[in-house]
Amino acid sequence: MATPDPSYQQRAEVCLQDLLARLDAFDPDELEADLSGGVLRITFADGRNCIVNRQAAAEQIWMAEGATAWHFAFDPAQQAWQDTKGRGELRHVLGEVVRRRLQRDVAL
Repeated sequence: MATPDPSYQQRAEVCLQDLLARLDAFDPDELEADLSGGVLRITFADGRNCIVNRQAAAEQIWMAEGATAWHFAFDPAQQAWQDTKGRGELRHVLGEVVRRRLQRDVAL
């Protein structure tokens, strides 16, 4: 069993707080974001949700939207949370989800 990374919790919390701050800049008529207990819930105007949360046992951040899920692990070389299946960096992937849901270009 791997030794737990003592900085995981702090690194994940900083990431989620950063995402919340970026999402809070959106018009609340488009989306609302709430962070509680390591779970970031993004609710879109149509009532659908995207969930981003810490998974401490795996030392990952997981994201789910619709029928799709992503698992992100921290890559020290890139200093970024990268999808474990090679689908991109967390902020970029979430930006694509938000872009698709809002049907307009966004930057996170």
